[in-house]
Amino acid sequence: MDAVSRRMWLGGAGAAVATSMVPANLFAQDADARLLGHVAPEFREAAKALIQMDGQRPPFSRETLPAIRKGGDAYVQPPLDAPAWQERVIAGPEDTRLRLFVINASPGASKPAILHTHGGGYITGSAKSDIRYLQAIAQRLDCVIVTVDYRLAPETTWRGSVEDNHAGLKWLYDNAAAIGADRARIAVMGESAGGGHAALLALAARDRGEVPLVFQCLVYPMLDDRTGTRVIPPNPVGELLWTGEANRFGWEAFLGMPPGTGSVPLAAVPARRMDLAGLPPAWIGVGGIDLFVDEDVDYAQRLLAAGVPTQLLVIPGAFHGFYIMLPQAPLSRQFYESMLAALARAFGMAV
Repeated sequence: MDAVSRRMWLGGAGAAVATSMVPANLFAQDADARLLGHVAPEFREAAKALIQMDGQRPPFSRETLPAIRKGGDAYVQPPLDAPAWQERVIAGPEDTRLRLFVINASPGASKPAILHTHGGGYITGSAKSDIRYLQAIAQRLDCVIVTVDYRLAPETTWRGSVEDNHAGLKWLYDNAAAIGADRARIAVMGESAGGGHAALLALAARDRGEVPLVFQCLVYPMLDDRTGTRVIPPNPVGELLWTGEANRFGWEAFLGMPPGTGSVPLAAVPARRMDLAGLPPAWIGVGGIDLFVDEDVDYAQRLLAAGVPTQLLVIPGAFHGFYIMLPQAPLSRQFYESMLAALARAFGMAV
């Protein structure tokens, strides 16, 4: 709540002198209540927990990043018993070794396939942490999924992680027969920063012409470095889980330079790419109070203007990460089923 709002809440400008007499936690409680009023009822208890956690989380910095990464590991769930998964280590770019996880491999079959890139603001997360989630998708769609454990920022910048993901896509394509994948039915998919990586991968695949894609599934994707710097969304957008502060740090680590400036390389930022023609059809889903809602809606509109078939789903009152956090909530189920139906259509399956 800014100073003007506090004065109005206290009874007008003449009461400004009284602000120092009001406990600070009353302002926080009032701001929290206003924020929760914008959250869909089925997500409010989770939102309360997020507000409490946000107050305890250290600010993002290179010094706090190891602890933040370690804290995220505590929420990882173990894989399911089926479908089966396996770890593969392949030659990566720049003489590196790249770890992949292959889910539901079916040698001799010809199943649709997904190249998946995990989320985490470009700075956290791992491919292994998403295995359970991806097993459920592989089972529903009877597809093969390869998820890439790409290098994180700031240890590498966008060039390194984009090349890692392209190497994973190329491996999937070159080894399609061995894992039971159909080369003619490959999609890219990711959540948050993984959605940003999936968008970058779709652009790279188009530009390099080595791997044809049938679809891009972008789940509340992180697409524009200007959000939180040059573009400040209005409250309550971006107040829960992933904020403008976090976004600035994530993009600066990923880019290797301050975000939001004219010096940012266009190749690193999907929203800055001017030519979107020739990309595969897309599904984009996002919450109505997610920090990324405006950039995601804008990207969907630009894809449509470029002649790319695109489905956009915005869930009112939903914050960043809602459907992973609360998968059984009715709005989360709507979101998930829409995403799966879009993938099924892209793969030529009955919905």
